Amino acid sequence: MLRVPATPHVKGIPVRELMERVVSSALQAAVDAGELPLDSLPDPAVERPREAAHGDWATTVALRLAKQARMNPRQIAEIVAAHIEENEDIESVEVAGPGFINLRLAPSCLQRVLEEVRSQGGDYGKCDLGAGQRIQVEFVSANPTGPMHVGHGRWAALGDSLANVLAHAGYEVEREFYINDAGNQMDLFAESVSLRYLELCGQTIEFPANAYGGAYIIDIAREIFEDVGGTWAERTEAEREAYFKERAYTQVLAHMKEVLEQAGVTFDTWFSERSLYEKDAEGRNAIERAIGLLREGGYIYEKEGATWFKSTDFGDDKDRVLVKADGGYTYFAPDIAYHFDKFTRVDRVIDIWGADHHGYVTRMQAACTALGNGGKLDVIIGQLVNLLRDGKPVRLSKRTGTMITFEELLTEVGRDATRYLMISRSTDQALDFDIEVAKKEDSTNPVFYVQYAHARICSILRKAGEVPDEEAATCDMDALASTLIPDRADLSVLIAPEELALMRKLSEFGEVVAGAARDYAPFRLTHYAADLAGAFHQFYTRCHVLTDDRVLTDARLCALDASRIVLRLVLALLGVSAPVKM
Repeated sequence: MLRVPATPHVKGIPVRELMERVVSSALQAAVDAGELPLDSLPDPAVERPREAAHGDWATTVALRLAKQARMNPRQIAEIVAAHIEENEDIESVEVAGPGFINLRLAPSCLQRVLEEVRSQGGDYGKCDLGAGQRIQVEFVSANPTGPMHVGHGRWAALGDSLANVLAHAGYEVEREFYINDAGNQMDLFAESVSLRYLELCGQTIEFPANAYGGAYIIDIAREIFEDVGGTWAERTEAEREAYFKERAYTQVLAHMKEVLEQAGVTFDTWFSERSLYEKDAEGRNAIERAIGLLREGGYIYEKEGATWFKSTDFGDDKDRVLVKADGGYTYFAPDIAYHFDKFTRVDRVIDIWGADHHGYVTRMQAACTALGNGGKLDVIIGQLVNLLRDGKPVRLSKRTGTMITFEELLTEVGRDATRYLMISRSTDQALDFDIEVAKKEDSTNPVFYVQYAHARICSILRKAGEVPDEEAATCDMDALASTLIPDRADLSVLIAPEELALMRKLSEFGEVVAGAARDYAPFRLTHYAADLAGAFHQFYTRCHVLTDDRVLTDARLCALDASRIVLRLVLALLGVSAPVKM
């Protein structure tokens, strides 16, 4: 077993791994000395304590070894701690509570983080968690029959940010939008637009109770009427609705893309459901091929004239119909074909669905397993967005008198605040989005608080570099910092509590990214961003940066620049801008 000697830090190895080596070495030394009766050594598994008073890293290995060693865990911890050799990265070792071993890093170890951040830049915090695995994130996937609601906005922000985080963690990521452009809803959509068009042509129309009734239907019909006039009024109903289906569908889809681009979201693939119905050389479509594969596996049977999938074989509460007695497909059948197609392109799939799809998860995973892709589909179920205005619920648009759309929210609030706040809570929790808070330019607005920290740092760097205010917008901050700060600034002078706290927070970024990628939880980045901004504000309040001491000034400028880089990076992963002046 490797033992860590009292030698300098090994460059390039993450601090977590170094601490685990230190603990493993101490365990081995205790075994060699006959003080711990162990047949094998456990994983040291160091973690960050919740409270800073307990050090930078801690391990519960002593508690986990108590049964195996037949010793009191506190006694084990004291033995292990005694065998931790002197190391320049460790300032102190403490045994606490029933058997925790707490490790506090030396200032030099924290100071080194500043050099790592500034040398790695946008690559800081990257890891190989994904190991190049191809992963697809499918999100939004709204029906192309109307405007996107604010729930779609939450999935847009979540999916895009999650894709960013996964890429930073070493995955090869694809973003996909599934276009539900087949089925009865498209026929009803075409009929609804067609009837509104006829109304604009002067005809008296009776609308079916289930027709799409939103004002946007009238807007679409009017746009078509203004383009083609009344030329389609005399056509047959079938001809007219066929034309309107394509025309209206194209308009809605184009508008969706515009709104998503406004939100900073672009997709690698727009997958059309219609493609699943296209026949191959043998005359079969993708749905028939998928059902055929399930049949070959013994997972299909016929009952009461319908075709059933044995989803109960994979934990579902009942079997599911794929082909109805009248020969039509259920919604589930094309979804199975679609997911089978996904796994011909990627290694793993993440679907982001609304809360109303919760009961759909087990059957979809069952189908994927039956087709040889078990354990490769993860589904994120997101809860609703509650829109507020000054703390009071708001459900209707002032402009249209109907629901507030994602586009309206973006227009009123802006992309940065919308995305940041949409990601700010775990997806298993409902989100309260206060429109007025999102527009405030003070510390009560979470995104403003973080962006202001970045802008404040840029302001200080420009002041140090004597850059005029009128050149702020065009100033290359990376170039300025590299010119302003010596390559080998003496960082040993950074020992104030606020300086250490700031460097400690910077050192956590890689773990936050890895954890957010592993758990599909980009909301943690908003918490980290707020904590880092808070650590900067504390540092700036207590530690004057531009001083008469050139060594101290250079060191503190280095700390500021590293903070700027990480703030910009975390905001980029969230899809939010990092302004240089506010």
